[in-house]
Amino acid sequence: MSRIAVLGEAIRTEPFAVAGAFVIAADTPDAVRAAWRSLPDDVAVVVVTPQATAALGAVDVSSRDGVLVVTLP
Repeated sequence: MSRIAVLGEAIRTEPFAVAGAFVIAADTPDAVRAAWRSLPDDVAVVVVTPQATAALGAVDVSSRDGVLVVTLP
């Protein structure tokens, strides 16, 4: 079964844990990039905060086949 991960600053991501999402709190650009590289293989959707999206700007997120990346408003 696939999971949904939520990646970004703790203050914006932690509430998603209540809904059962796999939350990855990353408050710095380096932490965001490290978290992206260590995503488990069973993650199919990654919801990222705008700040995390900016941190991933230099990372090729399309390199993970079958993973849908969605940015929070």
